[in-house]
Amino acid sequence: MSEHKMKSIWFFVGLILMSMGSIIFITGIYQYFFPPAVKTVLADTHPNIWWGLIMAVFGSVMFIKTKNHTV
Repeated sequence: MSEHKMKSIWFFVGLILMSMGSIIFITGIYQYFFPPAVKTVLADTHPNIWWGLIMAVFGSVMFIKTKNHTV
């Protein structure tokens, strides 16, 4: 009988955070060089860059940490 090994849910959460954080970060870099026509109140703080970077780094850490773990 073969035993099925499943990945931890945190592997997929890390993968999703890393992917979405990278997309948000790239969007923030694009908007830094080509600002939108309508500015928001906190547009000068560039939240897309910061939150995208935080999400991508945290997702990468979770992805790498749980890459070899199986349930």
